Amino acid sequence: MKRMGTLRLLSDLSHFSGAGRLRELLAGDPAVRVRCSPDGRHLLLLRPPGAPSPQLLVAARGPSAELERAWPAGHTSPLDAFFLPWPARPALVLVWESGLTEVWGAGVGPGWRLLRSTELCPGGGARVVAVAASRGRLVWCEERQDGAEGWQGPPAAFSHCVCFRTLEPSGEAGTNLGRTHILLHHCPSFGLLASRKDLFLVPTATTWSGVSHILLIWSPGKGKVVVAAPCLGLSHSQSLNPGRGDTWDFRTLLRGLPGLLSPMKPLTVHTWAPTPQGLLLLDFRGTVSLVQSHGGTRAVGTLQEAPAGLAGSAALGTFHGTLACVLGSTLELLDMGSGQLLERKVLSTDRVHLLAPPAPGMEDEEELEIRGGLRLLSALGLFRVGWEAPQGLEVPSAEDLVFEEACEYYQRRSLRGTQLTPEELRHNSTFRAPQALASILQGHVSPSTLLTTLRAELRDYRALDQLKAHLVAGDDEEAGWTELAEHEVARLLRTELVGDQLAQLNTVFQALPTAAWGAILRALQLQPDGNGRLRSHAPPDVWKKVLGGSSAAKEPPNGILPVFELLCQCLCRLEPRWLPPFVELAQQQGGPGWGAGAPGLPLYRRALAVLGEEGTRSEALELELLLGSGRPKAVLQAVRQLVQKEQWERALEAGLALGPSSPLLRSEIFKLLLAEFARHRRLDAHLPLLCRLCPPDLAPAELLLLLRTHLPDDSDPLTPFPEPGTEPPLTVGLLKTLLEQTGAQGRPSGPILSLYEDILWDPGTPPPTPPRGPMTTLQASDHSGLEAWAPSGQGLCVTDTG
Repeated sequence: MKRMGTLRLLSDLSHFSGAGRLRELLAGDPAVRVRCSPDGRHLLLLRPPGAPSPQLLVAARGPSAELERAWPAGHTSPLDAFFLPWPARPALVLVWESGLTEVWGAGVGPGWRLLRSTELCPGGGARVVAVAASRGRLVWCEERQDGAEGWQGPPAAFSHCVCFRTLEPSGEAGTNLGRTHILLHHCPSFGLLASRKDLFLVPTATTWSGVSHILLIWSPGKGKVVVAAPCLGLSHSQSLNPGRGDTWDFRTLLRGLPGLLSPMKPLTVHTWAPTPQGLLLLDFRGTVSLVQSHGGTRAVGTLQEAPAGLAGSAALGTFHGTLACVLGSTLELLDMGSGQLLERKVLSTDRVHLLAPPAPGMEDEEELEIRGGLRLLSALGLFRVGWEAPQGLEVPSAEDLVFEEACEYYQRRSLRGTQLTPEELRHNSTFRAPQALASILQGHVSPSTLLTTLRAELRDYRALDQLKAHLVAGDDEEAGWTELAEHEVARLLRTELVGDQLAQLNTVFQALPTAAWGAILRALQLQPDGNGRLRSHAPPDVWKKVLGGSSAAKEPPNGILPVFELLCQCLCRLEPRWLPPFVELAQQQGGPGWGAGAPGLPLYRRALAVLGEEGTRSEALELELLLGSGRPKAVLQAVRQLVQKEQWERALEAGLALGPSSPLLRSEIFKLLLAEFARHRRLDAHLPLLCRLCPPDLAPAELLLLLRTHLPDDSDPLTPFPEPGTEPPLTVGLLKTLLEQTGAQGRPSGPILSLYEDILWDPGTPPPTPPRGPMTTLQASDHSGLEAWAPSGQGLCVTDTG
């Protein structure tokens, strides 16, 4: 039975903000440019320069405020405007010929507000001639002053270049603009058209005729550019990945492809239209062709009538293998496979615009209900063109569809030899999921309410299905696997991470650790603070899932690690130096019964368990974890290890880093290092740090008693100088510095409390030398005494009188 194309009125535009102005612009200006937001809720109308105000109108479906902009005479209006596919909020970008760019956003306050303004051509002297927005990138073609020397042709033929910058949302009201990348140098003037996956660079009326039969297709996901000549049926692919620093000189690119430079007439194209299948082009004979992403070109079909010159309006679009073409007031539907005309309708107006379908995963419940057709916009309203089901066709109920789809799903994954039937699913209690969904659809919940409830989940699952389809097709596998892992980790973090969910998370981290850790970075909002530490703005609920679920067992059950241990293990593999800051940050989080205040193992002990058994761990990581734990026993253990390695300065700094809030721990570290100071002289160079570590309430007598305890027991007689090769003893000069540190700031006025306290208040200068007089002769009475102790044969400057 032949199917019938239908036009169904979706809206008379009355539920759009600024409906009157919207109808006025659609009916009055045939050159108005119309764009639809990725979620289908906003319409953008941009009038050409010189048109009456307003030149820009953004209308929203529902109670949202519209945006009107007008530029007075003498001020140029934007060259083009685009909606950005940001899921959190609607946003649009305006680009002027001078390179001025404005990003506007809604949903961050009342109405629209300017989020950012920047210059695409900051040096001046350049002019933007075309711009497009493609998958988080802003791409533009600019004309520069420098010409193209060394090429036959007009000087300005190759004075353009094609550049792009990444454009992403940041926070609630911010944008991130990446640095400028140049794709093509010294190229002609190109028009830019973006589909969901590719960017098409097409010739314009100002393109030099020698290359106006050539177009380029850049596929960012595949990292390549295709040079195609549709009239010759030739194409050539080259690598072009700006992430690896790739860039091309257009003239050099063509010099290596002499076959594409055969003298040809320019492409006579009336209308270009990017679609998911490729680039549609309509020539002046009424023939529609499709240029695919690999550069191949095929004819789709021929319209019943050709465009009436450049002034005639035309719009192209595709849906369900059908080509829709609005030419003036005529709508023609052609089969994309055979080119056969399926239906032709005459419309009541010649000012009709075809709207691009919503981006995958961003449709709301109304868009989901009208999926499967194209939308037409005119001053009369918003219409949907699609195919009507033949009469007499019995449409299965929603409940039947649930069991039929579930039957196919389980059959593909079943190892049973017998065929599974929908009736078995209805009555078998093993398959509870389809029975639960069928009970929901039996009238208890309306379809619109169900779609509203499940909208976020449907978007996630649809995005995952499309990503899996890209992976099966082999499109940019590395980036696809990375995105799939990020989606899966983000989904699992929204669930209760126990059982199968925790096992799935372990599997993702084992297979794709880099991508999984990237998802954790975004979930925990981790950022370095510039001092070697990490900070996080994640809500407590996320940290509770990360820090909970600790197990006291040495071996995890079935090798499945809790989330915290899993993240520590991943960091050990990717960036071991960030493990101690991460554990230190985790210790600052906490709540009743979880986190750092949990009754189980401390977090540093859990992290140490990931490093392996004692003796097999990385000593550097173990030291950092112990020092950053804040636990007295762990810090003291780390200081003892540093003492064993004779890393004196680091051991002293570990004690000084504790601060006055840990006086007992600081005192223990000081006593430990003081014992080493008493035994040998390898700490003498770090005596100033040891003095700073000295407890302020330590008395000189206590210090001397501590030193006496650890001084080596020498049975040999004391000598003024040590024997060669022996350890020098502790000297009073070194000891005096420590004794001064233990004293008070000023000399006490009361009685001396310590036998050694007068040492501390030595004025530091010797007493004055007594005056010396002439040498006198000793008396006889003193001679006998001198002989008693003077060595024989040695005079002492005395005279014997007897």
